[in-house]
Amino acid sequence: MNAEGPDTLPADDSDGLSAQDTGEVKEKGPAPLSVAHEETTTLTSMKGHQNLFRELIELSIDAIFVVNPATGRLLDVNASACRALGYTRKELLELTVLDITSGVDPALFSTTKARIHNSGSATVEALHRRKDGTTYPVEVSLSPATLDQEYLLAIVRDISERKRIEESHDWLAMAVQQAGETIVITDTQGTILYANPAFEKTTGYTCAEVLGRNPRILKSDKQDASYYRQMWEVLNRGEVWHGHFINKRKDGTLFEEEATISPLRDATGKTVSYVAVKRDVTREKELEAQFRQAQKMESVGQLSGGIAHDFNNILAVILMQAELACRGRTTQERMRRAFVGIRAAAERAANLTRQLLLFSRRQVMQPCQLNLNEVVTSLAKMLQRLIGEDVKLRLSLHPGPLPTFADAGMLDQVLMNLAVNARDAMPKGGRLMIETSRGIIDAEQAAQDPEASPGPWVCLSVSDTGCGIPPEVQARIFEPFFTTKEAGKGTGLGLATVFGIVKQHHGWLKVHSEIGQGTTFHVFLPASDNPTGDVLAKEAEHPKPCGGFETILIAEDDPAVRMLTRAVLETNGYQVSDAEDGAKAQEIWREHHGRVALLLTDLVMPGMDGLELAAILQRQAPGLKVIFTSGYSAEIAGRDLKLGAGQYFLQKPFQPHHLLTMVRNALDS
Repeated sequence: MNAEGPDTLPADDSDGLSAQDTGEVKEKGPAPLSVAHEETTTLTSMKGHQNLFRELIELSIDAIFVVNPATGRLLDVNASACRALGYTRKELLELTVLDITSGVDPALFSTTKARIHNSGSATVEALHRRKDGTTYPVEVSLSPATLDQEYLLAIVRDISERKRIEESHDWLAMAVQQAGETIVITDTQGTILYANPAFEKTTGYTCAEVLGRNPRILKSDKQDASYYRQMWEVLNRGEVWHGHFINKRKDGTLFEEEATISPLRDATGKTVSYVAVKRDVTREKELEAQFRQAQKMESVGQLSGGIAHDFNNILAVILMQAELACRGRTTQERMRRAFVGIRAAAERAANLTRQLLLFSRRQVMQPCQLNLNEVVTSLAKMLQRLIGEDVKLRLSLHPGPLPTFADAGMLDQVLMNLAVNARDAMPKGGRLMIETSRGIIDAEQAAQDPEASPGPWVCLSVSDTGCGIPPEVQARIFEPFFTTKEAGKGTGLGLATVFGIVKQHHGWLKVHSEIGQGTTFHVFLPASDNPTGDVLAKEAEHPKPCGGFETILIAEDDPAVRMLTRAVLETNGYQVSDAEDGAKAQEIWREHHGRVALLLTDLVMPGMDGLELAAILQRQAPGLKVIFTSGYSAEIAGRDLKLGAGQYFLQKPFQPHHLLTMVRNALDS
């Protein structure tokens, strides 16, 4: 401490004794040894404590001040105080507490002294001012000390970093409170510890209502237990989980959220809680669905002119052939050719309708034996209309048939989506090449490609001469809603749909693209094990299905379809009763239900629909077989139609041999 300060210990003058003093001591006689030793030890100890005390104060990282409580004058300071304030020790000893403190009312000094007097100590926060005028926050611990007079000991700690952290925490807390996203913190068991105001707005629950509860109060049961099990598997591994929830608000309405759940760890790395950041995407999903439908309808609009042209040609063929067949002097051979022409025209019309339905509904997968070459050739004319006259379409088909077991409508959609994608890559025109091929992949080749499967395959390749795809984009082209097209030009669903369809068929995709050179998509599908490999030949033969003798009940509201269906079945030996609606069908059932082996019913009828009718009749006769028919898709006609045991679906329009084949298969199953 300061050598002039009153707290300095008195100087030890035993070392400055004179010869006279020494002589006097001898005359008086030597002091007892024990007393002399005790005095020397005490003085040495006091000097040692003083030096230790001084050294400890100087080594302190906190600034230490000795203050006159009456005047506020600084009586002593340590080195840390000098460094913190930028003064020398001498300069500081000429100042008062108020000189180094910013914005302090002198009256506060008196108030603080009173607090110390009453409680024995005080801790206050202040703003210290350096010699250069800058300031910094400090925490001051004050306590009284009494030696020869009253002193005030101040230990001062720089709390700039603590204030910065507190301010950061305040900003963070404010951001969390005011965030538009829902933020929820739970413990490791899922119990809610915190929820921000956005949670209240999104869910309808107040924070007070959910604290201590589990987020399962929001469950809508739209996701099964395996979905949540997978989520917890990821979190238990200490990883971040990203996903989509369909949840239920307090009022029972559903909403959709994109969520990210992250583990929060303590200093040792142990997970102590989870934080979920969720964004309400309900409106976005609704708009996406509307936009997808609008996009489909736009495609229909582009095709409508060409489709109308084709339908008019088809109708012209039907009308003229029917007219020729009705003439009185028409030969039997000429009449046969007329009906063959009518049938071919009707098949073309049915094919056009099926292709058109692809744009307005999701395809219900109905795989069958197909020749990939025939899929391409049957769609070629429509593809040319779709891509426009400035893009030239070229086909290069494998010389032999390419049998595969697939859904024809879905393959049409794959081709159309790839063609549209190619057209958009060639805004100034170009060439679109569609090729088909076949091959075999052995186990060794399949092991080198995680997407491939060993065995025989058929391949559909679609190439363009467009702008190409940059390497950084190729990795994302199959992601839903990812698109590089400008706003309004694409939904980012075309290639995602292609990817999904190919995966449904247990196939895989490969893409090769070079900037400025074009792009090729290779679609690999498992080859069919059809022994002849000639699927088309078998289809063309239309072998006559075996008839039968069973009793069939028809429920169909269209008189012409009902009449012709009955005629086809009766011609092939079946006993048939028919009804124009569900109510009439029930009347017939009550009279003949003991004999009815199969119900052939339209899905959509006035009053009672086909699903209701089938449910009623199968409850009474569980062994009853049912074939549903509809001009819509199974999905539209029956919404989430799930066929039960003994139930089948036949898409309208159907040919007689298709009807007879399905009836026989259903009865024999």
